[in-house]
Amino acid sequence: MNRRKFILNAPLSGFTVGFGGMLLNNCTSANPDEISFEKKSTMEKVILAMLSMQRATWEQGVAMQALLELGEKELVILMAKDAVLRQSEDGRLAMLGEEFALGDAASPGEAVLWAARETGDDVLMNGFEKLLEYILHKAPRTDEGILYHFTNIPQIWSDINYMLPPFLAAAGEYREALRQIEGVRSFLWDPERKLFSHMWDCEKKKFARKDFWGVGNGWTAAGYSRVICALPESMKEEKQKLIRYLQELIDGCLIYMRDEGLFHNVVDKPESFVETNLSQQLAYSIYKGVKGGWLDKSYKEKADKMRSAAHSKIDDLGLVQGVCGSPEFDHPGTATEGQVFYILMEVAYRELNDCHTY
Repeated sequence: MNRRKFILNAPLSGFTVGFGGMLLNNCTSANPDEISFEKKSTMEKVILAMLSMQRATWEQGVAMQALLELGEKELVILMAKDAVLRQSEDGRLAMLGEEFALGDAASPGEAVLWAARETGDDVLMNGFEKLLEYILHKAPRTDEGILYHFTNIPQIWSDINYMLPPFLAAAGEYREALRQIEGVRSFLWDPERKLFSHMWDCEKKKFARKDFWGVGNGWTAAGYSRVICALPESMKEEKQKLIRYLQELIDGCLIYMRDEGLFHNVVDKPESFVETNLSQQLAYSIYKGVKGGWLDKSYKEKADKMRSAAHSKIDDLGLVQGVCGSPEFDHPGTATEGQVFYILMEVAYRELNDCHTY
């Protein structure tokens, strides 16, 4: 067998990437030579590209969450084991590439908890419990109890709306999840523009970055969606309030959607570059909302347009181009989170349309 073909075929020839037991593509041919990278589905290529990327703390976490929602149990368990392997002494998970990560280090938490319950592995459960103890009682925070984005800088970032509250909700700490959401909102939400600024410095008492960063608003929309799904029926009033927050945010973003379905990196600044990932994040949030019955079906048309635009940005290797590019995220490029939200968007789209094959 040609060595190059073997390397390309090896990652998916030994297991099948599936959703709820459904195959994405038939990669179990008796003759591996017949399986070429070019014949893999777009989803398979996107997953392979994501798994090939070097990942920092939050990137490991969000990749795990995407695979969890896709139904890739074995991969989630493997990645959870490595997240715990790289757990810091104080409890932060997947500590690689970001020494001072705080909120980001909570992003693997839900997948680690799921893997612990699925396997009965005490090491995984201890890793989850250690993280929860750190978040609830030890992590640096404001006087009001709102966690900082980093351990060494007293700043609040919009990103944390995805990294932290969904973990807390998955852990059953619903009130704390909502308290963190309200706290971040008090610092960063602009009620007139219906958008989130990116960074607030609690020490200097001013914005470290006031811009309405698109992906920061996308992190927030997706995080709200996950918390809404996690809240129990006994918290209907709180759920309705969060749904209202999400709808306001989506409406605020949609004002700035371009004709092709994408947004500028800073949504209200057309001089900033055109960016891909906000469209994926909003489409994911809308599809989940329409499926859950807490967003009007009229939003789906906008989500479909954003999804179509995102599809046009995927190259032959499965890389989602034009997202905020690693490692600085200040230019159009590729990044783990761009791959992640393609996966999440597609899962949500297919769940809404009751179609689980890729």
